[in-house]
Amino acid sequence: MSPNPRHISLLIGLGAVALLLLVRIFSIQILDGRYKSDADRQATVRETIYPTRGVIFDRNGEILVGNKVAYDILVSPRDVQPFDTLALATVLNVTPDFIRGKLLEFERRKSSIGFQSVVMMRTVPAETYMRFDEVKYRFPGFRGQVRGIRDYPVNAGGNLLGYVSEVNKAYIDRHEGEYEQGDYAGMTGIEAAREKELRGEKGYHIYLRNVRNQIEQPYKDGAEDKEAVPGKDVTTTIDAALQQYGQELMNNKVGSIVAIEPSTGEILALVSSPGIDVSQLADIGRHYREIASNPYKPMYNRAVQASYPPGSVFKLVNGLIGLQEGVLRPEMMYPCNKGYHFGAGHKLGCHVHRSPLNMEESIMMSCNAYYCYVLKNILDNKKYASVAEGLDAWNDYVQSFGFGRKLQSDFPAELSGSIPTSRTYNRYYGKGRWNSTTVISLSIGQGEILATPMHLANLCATIANRGYYYIPHIIKESEEIPLDARFKQRQYTKVDTVHFPKLIKGMWRAVNSGPGMGGTAAIAHIDSLDVCGKTGTAQNPRGADNSVFICFAPMDNPRIAIAAYVENGGFGASYAAPIASLMVEKYLKGDVKRKGLEKKMKEDNLMSRVKTK
Repeated sequence: MSPNPRHISLLIGLGAVALLLLVRIFSIQILDGRYKSDADRQATVRETIYPTRGVIFDRNGEILVGNKVAYDILVSPRDVQPFDTLALATVLNVTPDFIRGKLLEFERRKSSIGFQSVVMMRTVPAETYMRFDEVKYRFPGFRGQVRGIRDYPVNAGGNLLGYVSEVNKAYIDRHEGEYEQGDYAGMTGIEAAREKELRGEKGYHIYLRNVRNQIEQPYKDGAEDKEAVPGKDVTTTIDAALQQYGQELMNNKVGSIVAIEPSTGEILALVSSPGIDVSQLADIGRHYREIASNPYKPMYNRAVQASYPPGSVFKLVNGLIGLQEGVLRPEMMYPCNKGYHFGAGHKLGCHVHRSPLNMEESIMMSCNAYYCYVLKNILDNKKYASVAEGLDAWNDYVQSFGFGRKLQSDFPAELSGSIPTSRTYNRYYGKGRWNSTTVISLSIGQGEILATPMHLANLCATIANRGYYYIPHIIKESEEIPLDARFKQRQYTKVDTVHFPKLIKGMWRAVNSGPGMGGTAAIAHIDSLDVCGKTGTAQNPRGADNSVFICFAPMDNPRIAIAAYVENGGFGASYAAPIASLMVEKYLKGDVKRKGLEKKMKEDNLMSRVKTK
């Protein structure tokens, strides 16, 4: 019987299909290793290797933030087998209920945890970890982990340095693909600002599981493991000794100190008081509630986040604008009869001093009336069609000094402060219904002017440089971390540089005019250092006046410019001037001879003056 052609065709077809299947199976299993790898990965576990975080140094090479070893206890819920709960609790020095509670919590999250390990106990004592390590074989699914945590050899600037904490879901979502549960990141301060450089790159070991889900051996003999890459070290512009000294002077006071090197814009000290003690930073989770509930808000960095009225130090800005506008000359004299009198019985008061005064004397004695005349002449200048136009021109000048906007520093969370425009007063009073005397308080740095201590220190650096500043910054250039070009460019104000020396003479006289001569900043005098300064007393609706002072030294080729702001400190000469001048003496001379003044500043307690609500 001859073969049926249909049967032959069917057999040929089946044979072809079988051959194709065999070729495909051979390709998948022998030629293409991807599928085998995928299958293998279903039976693998990845153990993260955390990198060493970069070290943070001060400008002189002293370690501000280093690393030390911490020990965690981890658990892989799917690998846990029946065990003696009491025995493990004894080893870890916890209660059996603690372990049961953790395992119950992880059981609820089993689907999201999968075969991963999660932290059950964080930062256990070394002796606990060693005790567990000796008996861990008795507790399948539990293991130890060694990681680095931050160490702080110098108590210098908890707010400045910032803290590192475990990332939460919101942080992971904001940085998609960069972090996962169990990772740590810098949350505030320099740790946050330089997170990208400091964090390094995680590595991992991959292990194979057997059919009982037990870790058996390295996957591919470790060929696909990845070594962790340590974070880059960061050198700051901070002088650790000066920072620490500033914190001591601001003890039991509310306010801040900002010191800048005028020739570079490098921040030498950034003190916010009260601040976070560095001993709390390494384990911020344990201390967070205590810090957050403190009514004096130690996490709030007043140096860059607090907007204050600048007070009389702002007279320097108005004086410079008056000189540039041609409505003020250094020899011009104005009277003061305990203040500036205007309108129907209105007066902006002033302390008693001789009258009339020229510009240098007005700075030396901090005369309010003098700068009322100056501001009025600026705003009523005939070259402007209206006071509103004059005020907006004034605003442009002020903003060129860095006020009313962020300075674009490399320090996070910087605020812009506030400088009013004509629109501000049009909203308050109505268009055309206000004049120069309506806003006369701007003449002495009050009214609607708000600035951070960083702005005031930058003003001082600008005057020290005779008309320009470098954007303040806190990271020093290094081989691994280059400095952004914007920090190397001179930022000139709209006031010609020829006018600045005319004010500096008055600032020098304020500090060095001698007893009985009327200088408001005589307490800031330092032998053999030509300190130039200006006091400020800023009105405060929440209690006693704020004490303000800016100064730089030496007068020629200045090396430090500084602003001190002490809430409820009273006159500028009461606290801000002594504190700032002690900082200058410490930095330029290395030691302080005015021990009595130093002792008083360190010991005086102003906290009772501060209203926390």
